[in-house]
Amino acid sequence: MLTASERVRAAEAVTAELQSALRMVGITLPSLGVDPVSCASSYLSPLVELGRCNLDTALRLAHVLADYARAAAPGHDRGERRP
Repeated sequence: MLTASERVRAAEAVTAELQSALRMVGITLPSLGVDPVSCASSYLSPLVELGRCNLDTALRLAHVLADYARAAAPGHDRGERRP
């Protein structure tokens, strides 16, 4: 079991990795951060707060994800839902 400080460091590392990956595709989530309450729990996994963003950022994120999905799974169109 991880200590509280190890849990915080792990959550911060994942948050930094996510922030870096988003930055590589030109997206900044201004409220991205570690949820301190979840890091204090000894039985719940730490959570990353994606936070709030404006409509332009949300749309850019949706486009990046859709582009990735099309490249990773050719033949799947935007409206198709998976179970």
